[in-house]
Amino acid sequence: MITNHILDKTLKNAKSLTINGNSKIIMFSDLHKGDNSYADDFAHNMKIYKYAMTEYYNKNFTYIELGDGVELWENYSFEPIYKNYKNIFELLKLFYDDDRLYMMWGNHDMIFSNPLTVEKIMYKIFPPKNIVQKERLFDLKYFESIMLKIEKTDKKILLIHGHQADWFNYRFWKVSRFFVRYFWMPMQKWFSFKDPTSPAKNYKNLIRVERKLKDWMLKNNNQMVIAGHTHRPRFPDPGLLPYFNDGSCVHPNSIIGLEIENLKIKMVKWHYNTDEKENKNIVKTVLAGPQPLELYL
Repeated sequence: MITNHILDKTLKNAKSLTINGNSKIIMFSDLHKGDNSYADDFAHNMKIYKYAMTEYYNKNFTYIELGDGVELWENYSFEPIYKNYKNIFELLKLFYDDDRLYMMWGNHDMIFSNPLTVEKIMYKIFPPKNIVQKERLFDLKYFESIMLKIEKTDKKILLIHGHQADWFNYRFWKVSRFFVRYFWMPMQKWFSFKDPTSPAKNYKNLIRVERKLKDWMLKNNNQMVIAGHTHRPRFPDPGLLPYFNDGSCVHPNSIIGLEIENLKIKMVKWHYNTDEKENKNIVKTVLAGPQPLELYL
């Protein structure tokens, strides 16, 4: 099976990250930051995301982005995206400077799987002023997968984007990118067509991706997995197959993510709320949990 082979390799090559009771982690994915045009789904949630990330930074959380942070299928280059969301990238750099940033690539930003591509982009945007800054800046890495290891135990949590279970968007992502850029994006603009290659916009594809991933989990001793890609939030009850999905940051007027704190996991939603005085505020709502991680491991 192609999917099993891909996921086996992803598991084997995962970046190891040890966590304990003091660890505080926030996971978001599928921001799809664009150029602020009609096709930029992130634009309407930018203020919510910035507010939430500022809160997490001030509270000493580590940020793990599970892929598709930027939209590089609909956009030809990174520079216009950076110009439109410069304040967001500067916020991410604060996490990075504090060693609290881990970035992963998905199918829509798969060019970041090439370290030389990352290096060229970072050099162009943040030109180093001296050798120390150069060495520090070029240390930025994107990962395909991360393995969270619970300190002093053999318990592990695999973090992936999720397109590994969507073989066409993994092996033939350049073909998908071509159709999105030159066919489905114009169709979306003029006729409101949905991209059938995307599991987020094609329910049958979404179910197929989830089924393949769950089949692999069953074959690997119910390995706990946290993913994105489908944009469908998933938070199982203890005792069920431990497949979690952090949703996305392009839900209507809200972003959804997963927090780990005190070795407990919960799903949170940041959104607008209007109070009694008709003031519009950004608030956080807990959608599920917190549940101890040990119940899933």
